[in-house]
Amino acid sequence: RHCRFSCEVFIQDEDSGTDVGEGTDEWAQSKATVRPPDQLDLTDAELKEEFTRILTANNPHAPQNIVRYSFKEGTYKLIGFVDQLAVHFSQVGNLIPKDSDEGRRQHYRDELAAGEPLGHLTAASEKVAEEELITPKQPKERKLTNKFNFSERASQTFNNPLRDRECQMEPPPRTNFSATANQWEIYDAYVEELEKQEKTKEKEKTKTPVAKKMGKMAMRKMTSMESQSDDITKVTQAAKIVERMVNQNTYDDVAQDFKYYEDVADEYRDQEGTLLPLWKFQNDKAKRLAVTALCWNPKYNDLFAVGYGSYDFMKQSRGMLLLYSMKNPSFPEYIFSSESGIMCLDIHVDHPYLVVVGHYDGNVAIYNLKKPHSQPAFRSSAKSGKHTDPVWQVRWQKDDMDNNLNFFSVSSDGRIVSWTLVKSELVHTEVIKLKVEGSSSESLEGLQIHTVGCGTAFDFHKEIDYMFLVGTEEGKIYKCSKSYSSQFLDTYDAHNMAVDAVSWNPYHTKVFISCSSDWTVKIWDHTVKTPMFIYDLNSAVGDVAWAPYSSTVFAAVTTNGKTHVFDLSINKYEAICSQAVVAKKKNKITHVQFNPIHPIIIVGDDRGHVTCLKLSPNLRKMPKEKKGQEVQKGPAVEIAKLDKLLNLVREVKTKT
Repeated sequence: RHCRFSCEVFIQDEDSGTDVGEGTDEWAQSKATVRPPDQLDLTDAELKEEFTRILTANNPHAPQNIVRYSFKEGTYKLIGFVDQLAVHFSQVGNLIPKDSDEGRRQHYRDELAAGEPLGHLTAASEKVAEEELITPKQPKERKLTNKFNFSERASQTFNNPLRDRECQMEPPPRTNFSATANQWEIYDAYVEELEKQEKTKEKEKTKTPVAKKMGKMAMRKMTSMESQSDDITKVTQAAKIVERMVNQNTYDDVAQDFKYYEDVADEYRDQEGTLLPLWKFQNDKAKRLAVTALCWNPKYNDLFAVGYGSYDFMKQSRGMLLLYSMKNPSFPEYIFSSESGIMCLDIHVDHPYLVVVGHYDGNVAIYNLKKPHSQPAFRSSAKSGKHTDPVWQVRWQKDDMDNNLNFFSVSSDGRIVSWTLVKSELVHTEVIKLKVEGSSSESLEGLQIHTVGCGTAFDFHKEIDYMFLVGTEEGKIYKCSKSYSSQFLDTYDAHNMAVDAVSWNPYHTKVFISCSSDWTVKIWDHTVKTPMFIYDLNSAVGDVAWAPYSSTVFAAVTTNGKTHVFDLSINKYEAICSQAVVAKKKNKITHVQFNPIHPIIIVGDDRGHVTCLKLSPNLRKMPKEKKGQEVQKGPAVEIAKLDKLLNLVREVKTKT
């Protein structure tokens, strides 16, 4: 608040008492006297009025609208904190050590000024002192401080700018727990706790001093073992990640080939392809066991299960179930052992952690990968209706009407059994009993005795749920229905020896393929009793599998160590790739499986080795793009492609 004061100033000469003019020389030589306020023309209200002035430490020249870019939010933001510090005076000073010459001189001058005795000075310094005493210095006048001139001063310290520091961490695991609490439950809990305390007191009384010592030692050992196991479990996840990193560095060239390598030589080979060996999976515990089953995980495309057993029926021993990942080819992800050899396995489509296996002793079992126990979660027994011969194949089916899990199994005892998981046990239902047609004979009592057919393989139709095919040791293939248990829908005189595998085409609903130990692979139309295509591979065929990317591509493996890849759209008469994929000629290849996503296959042999192979471009040819036309893809195109081949075969057969 601003206010203007008006006052009159008169200057008088002390000697004469006359007023001195403002512009004369007498103005400078005389003293001024100011008229007191009571002589001014001011009212009492004006005299009592107070004028307050507030002094702030803010710098009036500091900018108030500074804008800076925030990298955290990605925008320009107005800065609320402005530096208000203003420097009015600064002086650079220096420090002098006391022991130096300059320090001594200053100390000497201070003592002279204070008038202290010079007894402790040296001879040289005494001369200097005497010379200075001869010419005494006049003491300086000290200015007195004005005790009435008081001013309150405030200082503002510099505030450092605020900084944001963030870190990211994994959220802690959470579980939802809900329960009801009433007086009865609280009372029961207290009673149980009191009973436990009484029991522990009774046990402590009955224990002898020696027993107490032994108990303490045992408890220490148990706690030490538990602490060690806890320490190991804490680092399992980290150790697994480190192991995968080391393996990826070790097998980096193989991983690069898997991802990027394409055989350039295929451009010069019109109708032939090759298989590039990638990883080799083996485990010391499964050295003397044969690979009896292979299956890719339907959810995790890099994970596959391997069943180990023995096809030498005179030398049967233990079995193993291993699950490997392509991210870690040196050691399996899961290991399960069994007393009997595993002959087949299958992984559930909707629950990829459930693996069902069939054993040589006729039992079936279900392993749960979420529970890292070596024992299966469910297992059949003689009481629950296990098979009496080896189980050759198992297949998961859709859940029943009560949403219970169920699967089918086929065995050499001629029974095809449906197993259902009801609560915590396996309940079996016999679907059909295989009988060899035309082999019935009458007994002495007039009863007809049928020869039992030995089932070796089966496969369920992709669209018609009730229809399935069964291959037998006699070389016949039966088309069966889940609804009829006494008769077959159709019978095919397929092979001269045991049928090793039978599989429906993933695209065409009428076509299926079979292979046998009689060296042949045959492709069928289930509406026709004669095969459409027959291929002789000059050795017993262990397994056959359709490719997931084409309706005309399939692979077969033989006991002479070769893998054969066919593409009917390119060559209807012979394989476009026949390649030995095992190191030794003695090794027999037993099984083959295509990866559902990547262009690779896995093959297993009778020495427990699983080899991963990459298909060259010629083995997975897709239709070429024509100018101005889009390439048609999808199941309809694949069905039409196979239908065209079947029609050609039918025309040839009708002409002949």
